[in-house]
Amino acid sequence: QDFKDLKALCLSQGLLFEDATFPAHISSIGPNLLPEEKLWQIQWKRPTELQRNPHLIMDGVSRFDIMQGEIGDCWMLAALGSLTLRKQFLENVLPKDQGFQDDYAGIFHFRFWQYGEWVDVVIDDRLPVLNGRYLSVHPRTSNEFWPSLLEKAYAKLRGSYQNLNGGYLSDALVDLTGGVQVQFSLKDPPPDLEEILKAADKSRCLMGCSTSGQARRNIELRNGIVQGHAYTITGAVKIPYKNGWKHIIRIWNPWGHGEWKGPWSDDSPQWDRVAPEYREALLRNKDDGEFWMSCENFQEQFSWLYICNNTP
Repeated sequence: QDFKDLKALCLSQGLLFEDATFPAHISSIGPNLLPEEKLWQIQWKRPTELQRNPHLIMDGVSRFDIMQGEIGDCWMLAALGSLTLRKQFLENVLPKDQGFQDDYAGIFHFRFWQYGEWVDVVIDDRLPVLNGRYLSVHPRTSNEFWPSLLEKAYAKLRGSYQNLNGGYLSDALVDLTGGVQVQFSLKDPPPDLEEILKAADKSRCLMGCSTSGQARRNIELRNGIVQGHAYTITGAVKIPYKNGWKHIIRIWNPWGHGEWKGPWSDDSPQWDRVAPEYREALLRNKDDGEFWMSCENFQEQFSWLYICNNTP
């Protein structure tokens, strides 16, 4: 499907695009994502029907725009969260020639890396809604729709929304970058793990991590970490602490809330012993799903680390 041709055709006819290849139908959701009676209750609505003044992007693109919906695609959203930190990759996936303001025709497109080339995926902007709630990823700012539309394009690429329900963070990182990814088991970590993390952060790699457990169950432990879940690594630094240095790692949960409650978390006493300039630069005390933890706790709580960059 050619985005420019289809958009020009819709504009000339005064119609909003309806994508016959990924229709507003149960077949695009998948038969087993929800109980049958719920599948029949799904309504498809355009952002223009959901919000008075929708935008594709507002005030730039950020991981904090993303809040996971009913679909278990944390593996893809964790990769997307990492992508938002690396603008040179993001512009590839999210073309700038589209929006709700000028020449709106209900048609959007996104690019993904598949089998050695960039593939342009065209969609209409009808989103699945169940009982007034987004089935898909929903915007933290109510009228910003890039995460929902990008997720729909990825669902189309994979065949259905159901096919996003569980997957590998490593696959999503490659699909969004065309890069090379490497993974480390944290059960048997490399001896220089702290240096690897710091070097990867410095060289602007995309990074993610995952916990072991059943992805379908999403059990949140008392310490705030979710089992069978994927997270984004958003920073790795070494800071002066007590009489030495401490390696700490910043991690973001694609739910958009739900944080680690142990040492180095938002309210933990460890921050009281850090120089004010470091504390002010690093600590955002908000329930936004992002938190710091020590390298030791990271190895205990997570099972895999994923690092991806455009060159090996």
